[in-house]
Amino acid sequence: MTIGQMMLGEYDQEMQNTRKTLERVPDDKWNWKPHDKSGTLGWLAGHIATMPGWATTTLHTDQLDYAPVGGPAYVPPKMDTRQELLAVFDKQCAEARAALASASDQEMMKPWTLLAGGKTIFTLPKVAVLRGVVMNHLIHHRAQLTVYFRLLNIPVPALYGPSADEGQMGSAEAAAAN
Repeated sequence: MTIGQMMLGEYDQEMQNTRKTLERVPDDKWNWKPHDKSGTLGWLAGHIATMPGWATTTLHTDQLDYAPVGGPAYVPPKMDTRQELLAVFDKQCAEARAALASASDQEMMKPWTLLAGGKTIFTLPKVAVLRGVVMNHLIHHRAQLTVYFRLLNIPVPALYGPSADEGQMGSAEAAAAN
């Protein structure tokens, strides 16, 4: 079994939890944000929805310059509704899963470089980019999105166990939590 194949169970669980979270993004709150320094709910959800595509890019290239000198900067797909958001997410999830399932261990250990304007931001083995820059980053922003939900009184989905809005802890679990 390859490194990529070993990561599939975790990938599938995290993408399922992410989709469950994105399904709750309300169209009528797309431009809402909790603070002037925060991104809008629509921007945050769109950022999360496009992260699986970063896995595909990482596995199919050796570098990315997101703001190349003399060339066009990276522009994320435009999404204005939950339906568009989920379509982008589903497409990118499927592509990333296929790339992960077929990646050789040699490919996973190859260095990958992120650049901005021709300057190196970092170089890491592709497996480290997938773990840290894609998966952990996605989980971090998904957690931010659930805080937005709490502030908007949108039920927070149960992700790794019950949330305050979904699921009940039994008496044994409640006693252990205290």
